[in-house]
Amino acid sequence: MTGTNLAIEDVAADWRQGGFGLYVHWPFCAAKCPYCDFNSHVVATVDQPRWAAALSAEIARLGAELPGRHLGSIFFGGGTPSLMAPETVDQVLRAARAAWGFANDIEITLEANPTSVEQGRFRAYADAGINRLSMGVQALKDEDLRRLGRMHSVAEARAAFDVARSCFDRVSFDLIYARQGQTAGDWRNELREALNMAVDHLSLYQLTIEPETAFGARAAAGKLRDLPDEDVSADMYLETQDICAGFGMAGYEISNHARPGSESRHNLVYWRQGDWTAVGPGAHGRMTLPEGRVATEAYRAPGAWLEAVERKGSGESLRDVLAQDEMATEYLLMSMRLSEGMDEARYARLAGLGPDREKMTELEELGMIRRRDGRIIATDSGRPLLNAILRELAA
Repeated sequence: MTGTNLAIEDVAADWRQGGFGLYVHWPFCAAKCPYCDFNSHVVATVDQPRWAAALSAEIARLGAELPGRHLGSIFFGGGTPSLMAPETVDQVLRAARAAWGFANDIEITLEANPTSVEQGRFRAYADAGINRLSMGVQALKDEDLRRLGRMHSVAEARAAFDVARSCFDRVSFDLIYARQGQTAGDWRNELREALNMAVDHLSLYQLTIEPETAFGARAAAGKLRDLPDEDVSADMYLETQDICAGFGMAGYEISNHARPGSESRHNLVYWRQGDWTAVGPGAHGRMTLPEGRVATEAYRAPGAWLEAVERKGSGESLRDVLAQDEMATEYLLMSMRLSEGMDEARYARLAGLGPDREKMTELEELGMIRRRDGRIIATDSGRPLLNAILRELAA
């Protein structure tokens, strides 16, 4: 793929096209959902001051490596960050402000579940500095919530949503579709119900059965039945795009929909290949340093991460300088998820050459991609087949 080496000054400046963010991973949950393969753990108690100190120490360490920057976004993910004490969130945000300046319009998101315990903290999170909430609703049917292992009811989700709207200007929530026993008609009705609730953003994910999950084990044993087949799931995806667009919340990414100007700025840092520092167990980051663009990983096990931070001064388990072709591939894979597509000139700089012209022409003739204003964009027909398109463009 690589034709020429990218000049070090070009590497140093490239991240600016995507921005700069901070990801904070809180690894603890009240219960493990059967579909979840995230790095999350159920524990009886958490020493919140100890964890706040460790997360803050990691932020200070990374701030010393990347001085003089301004954060455009912070994202508390997990796990279940709404199990963090508001004082912990406040301490982490103070550490971030001390390490880097904040953009005037910084987006600070916290993921939350809509149980009554967690919604009771919403006002305190807002007082600490959270200005965007992302709620894991997942379904608007009580039976399906039970199947998904969720600990809240539809009534609790609606109540939490009302509380969130009173505390935050920006509120998003997640739903999972192609669930057990769900028909296309069921999903249409549920989606319209969700859109009538929505403030400015929705994340809509097709249920994926991952091998290292309870659902994966059930599926392998032939005990996970009544899932929609691939054709029905594909139809659900296409209808989702049409219905959301009709409500003024077009898909700006494969699984994310927003009113214009309300896109998740933090996730755009990932998809536009900016820089982000990452703290917490299992967190992955990307940082542009004098030696190049660096990939970082942290110890996954919470105890191992905490011990490493406290004893060694760093929770990182891995740090690698990315090769130029790896940078190009990451940009291709992430940017093509967006409705705005990929900047062809930027990709050519990273790869040392542009995508194969013959393959692009073939994909255009098939109606899978289009080229507009210097960008390569997956069409509405191509987006459900994005993995195949990426294989062709990356080859």
